[in-house]
Amino acid sequence: MTVPSTPSQHAHSISVRVYYEDTDTAGIVYYASYLRFVERGRTEFLRILGHSQHVLMQEGIAFAVRSVNAEYLKPAKLDDLLAVETAVESLGRAQLVFAQRVMRGEELLLDAKIRVACIDPVSSRPKPMPRNIHEQFKAITEKTV
Repeated sequence: MTVPSTPSQHAHSISVRVYYEDTDTAGIVYYASYLRFVERGRTEFLRILGHSQHVLMQEGIAFAVRSVNAEYLKPAKLDDLLAVETAVESLGRAQLVFAQRVMRGEELLLDAKIRVACIDPVSSRPKPMPRNIHEQFKAITEKTV
């Protein structure tokens, strides 16, 4: 059994409403929809650090998912208001692991670890993160230890 992650006070959170397009015919969120929700969480996390993914790509920087480890614990349903929490769990020069959770109130619905690599968007080859971004993630990671 997996022990749920506990993002610290340094986690970022966004609200996501469950729409019809996110669900199956029974009104339960389709498992792949959670991946879109956590993607939005990571994108907004970067944005609050001052980085637009669009601008980063123009500068030759992109972040690509390398692996996903997700535990689906309880179903979300049509019209639910969810919180997507995002925190940095670990950091390397060219990759990082995000701890992400999807909550409905106090209920943990999804617990995920997402490994993301920094790449060149043209060649798709790994590259070190820009120093300023790495330093921001490093400061956040050190606060959560």
